[in-house]
Amino acid sequence: MKASMFRTTSIAAMLALGTLTAMAAHAVPGADGQKKMQAIDKNGDGKISRDEAAAHPRLAKRFDRIDTDKDGFVTPQEMKAARAKATAAKLNAIDANGDGRLSRAEVDAKAPRMANNFDVIDTNKDGYLSQQELVAARKQRHGSK
Repeated sequence: MKASMFRTTSIAAMLALGTLTAMAAHAVPGADGQKKMQAIDKNGDGKISRDEAAAHPRLAKRFDRIDTDKDGFVTPQEMKAARAKATAAKLNAIDANGDGRLSRAEVDAKAPRMANNFDVIDTNKDGYLSQQELVAARKQRHGSK
């Protein structure tokens, strides 16, 4: 039970950092993410209505899950939280032994796209992907956002 809690906490922390990095673009003026948010937010009120989301099938499909306060709008904070939750579920599925880090075998078995970049992400060359390495890789992939 204790290892499971450590795993969940470690992965949640890793995801929060990675998600904050990836989603910060929605709040940073001039960033690509803000441009995407603005493109969806037709009335410029800083949030996405159900009508605005309708033109974006993936967002429309997930709208009710993302709109956690059920006010009929998706905010950048709700988008960030939804991405963190989805990513946590994916990474929990990869971390077979629950140690809070990803081995090559775990990644090879369940995440082929990540496996293709394992050596690049594993910057300290210890054979595991740590929270810090995954966050750094996400930053690099998304242009240091």
